Order: sequence, then structure tokens, then C-alpha cells
Amino acid sequence: MRHIGLTGGIGSGKSTVAAVWSSLGARLVDTDGIARSLTAPGGDAIAALRSAFGSDIIDADGALDRDRMRALAFADSTARRRLEAILHPMIGTRAMQQAVSAGGATVVFDVPLLTESSHWRARCERIVVVDCSEQTQIERVMRRSGWRAEQVRGVIAQQATRVARRAIADAVIDNDRLSLSELRAQAEALWALWTT
Repeated sequence: MRHIGLTGGIGSGKSTVAAVWSSLGARLVDTDGIARSLTAPGGDAIAALRSAFGSDIIDADGALDRDRMRALAFADSTARRRLEAILHPMIGTRAMQQAVSAGGATVVFDVPLLTESSHWRARCERIVVVDCSEQTQIERVMRRSGWRAEQVRGVIAQQATRVARRAIADAVIDNDRLSLSELRAQAEALWALWTT
């Protein structure tokens, strides 16, 4: 096994599974992390974003104002598609550069939008979905990020459905009632199954 896709909705526990696999030797390719670097001050996407959306979406430090851009993208599907048309090719290029540099390590692509993208699914030999109920997602994100419930619901509504995510999975980790140690144990067991 060389390329594993990892996905899950906001608050599902996907990042915990990614961290466990990284500790076991995976070369983690974090597409959200790549997006943050592209939209940081001086990031490669800043000029194109400013040109497409205006200076209002760039903060005082020269980074993308993520809250303002998120609000715009969720309110306007055309804006979301323009944002994706700028960022997704850049993210894909960087992700594959990181994968190539992994040498013999198993590469884990941590991709929140993996379900929505046949492009990403084609790059992965196996796909794991970390899943939980919407109520659990809401509670976790409110606790972690201080968002209001309606903000979390807005993000969930923009993501693939649980049914769609589960439909593409080679394995599902059901993280609704797992303790942190139980989640880690499941991640470790799946890693051993797929990499040995």
C-alpha cells in the first residue's frame, strides 16, 4: 500500500487518525495545511485571490481573511467555485510534490473534500472515512473552535453527506462514541492491516 486517502466531515476525528498514522511512519500530505500556506502572507495564491475577490478578503497582515472568505464562499456558490478554481490546482501540485518526496513511505492524503473529487479518489489505493453523527460534529466543533451551532451546520451543509462519504470508503472508523484511546487503537489496527 502506497497511497491512502483519509477523509471525514468537520469534527469527525480525522486529524487524530492522521496524527496516529504519522506517528507510525506515514508521510502525511495535509491538504488543509497546504491551503493555509498558499493563503498565508506572501503565499502563492494571494495575488490571484486578491485579483478575483478584491483586497477586502486580504487581512492587514497580507493573508487571506479566512472567516470573510468562508462566509462569502458559503453564501455564493459562484464565489466558492472561483475560490476552488484558484486553490485546488495549486494544492494538487504541492500535494503530489510532497508525495513524490516520500521515498518508500506510505503516503496518507488528508483531504476534507476527497469524496467530492474523483481526481483525489483516483490517486488513492484505499480510502478510509472517519465518521460520526452530525450532533457529535456540532458538539466537538463548538467545544474546539467556539463556533455557534448554526456556523457548524453551515459547514456541514457544504460538505459531502455522510452517506456519500461512506459510499467511497474501503474502511470506516465510526468515531461517535469512541474514547481517544479507542480511536487511536482503531487507527493503529487499520494501519497494521493495510501496511503489513
